[in-house]
Amino acid sequence: MYQGKKVVVVMPAYNAEKTLEKTYREVSEQEFVDNIIIVDDRSVDGTKSVAKRLPNASLHVHDTNLGYGGNQKTCYKNALKDGADIVIMVHPDYQYTPKLINGMAAMIGSGHYHCVLGSRILGGHALKGGMPGWKYFANRFLTFVENILMSAKLSEYHTGYRAFSRELLMQLDLEQYSDDFVFDNQMLADILWRGYMIAEISCPTKYFPEASSINFRRSVKYGFGCLLTALQFRFAKFGVFRNGIFKSNTLDRC
Repeated sequence: MYQGKKVVVVMPAYNAEKTLEKTYREVSEQEFVDNIIIVDDRSVDGTKSVAKRLPNASLHVHDTNLGYGGNQKTCYKNALKDGADIVIMVHPDYQYTPKLINGMAAMIGSGHYHCVLGSRILGGHALKGGMPGWKYFANRFLTFVENILMSAKLSEYHTGYRAFSRELLMQLDLEQYSDDFVFDNQMLADILWRGYMIAEISCPTKYFPEASSINFRRSVKYGFGCLLTALQFRFAKFGVFRNGIFKSNTLDRC
């Protein structure tokens, strides 16, 4: 709990057998965490077996592979059903340190923010942490273009370390987002469209063979999906057309 608010950590897992337990142990050590929900997206390794033996963790296993976005949809739905006031997503590949959970929970719990991102770019240590050069420059390029098109000033849109308030998650229609990796980007674009302020906290990361990563082909597809989302945001803002994500005029909330 943080000041009477229930904190639930969700972990979207896929083939995370080698890193899931280590991530879980560190998450469970954080003071404010009340519950941990693991969603296994039909892994083909021993992820489910590892998750089953973790104490005090709620496990949900998909019957079929739904994709990264589909996994998150299940994560957030289950967290809300569990009565979460603050929901924090941590990837179970141990790339992001769980030690920032308390800080992110406090930022949401303060009432000042409804969305907090753990940024790999803030602090300038992404490359030193092992981020491949091509990913770093692709991240910076996409973020630069997205900030222009969506009139924002985020250091990055592509982190998988995120915290949300219950109020915000209840407003988002998660089902209209993609089941693929661009889900992350669509979610942030929708949050910006609704006028919410997105906060960031500097997050050191680790890159190693066991850490999950999408291949170059899927990265290119993701990048074009991000650019399309940002363009749709821009067009909707000027009233050219509005798709499902940007269908209501909620830009002036904050």
